[in-house]
Amino acid sequence: MKDKRHAPSVTSLPQSPQDEADHRVRRYALTMGIRTVCFLLMALVQPLGWWTWAFAAAAIFLPYIAVVYANAGSDSTPSAVESPVAQLESPRASAPEPTAADPDVITIIERRDDRGAGER
Repeated sequence: MKDKRHAPSVTSLPQSPQDEADHRVRRYALTMGIRTVCFLLMALVQPLGWWTWAFAAAAIFLPYIAVVYANAGSDSTPSAVESPVAQLESPRASAPEPTAADPDVITIIERRDDRGAGER
């Protein structure tokens, strides 16, 4: 019989803290870059119209969205991290053998007249 030790897969390990921080900074910088573009478009697009208000709203609310988006991290993707500790296999339990004889059955019959008989 072969020894079935299961080594943890490198792809099942979580992202390193440095890589995760770099990923968050890139997402924040991208969102804030979009905010800067919206602010410039708000100031430069003429004549004033509904799109000016749309760019202004984006420039106002994108910092909040950028922080929430950057801090989301990789928490939303579940990872099944396997323990690197070798696991011991438990011995296999044998199934109980069926018995040919009928099992013992205890039947209790209660009658109203039996309850008071012991107290007399």
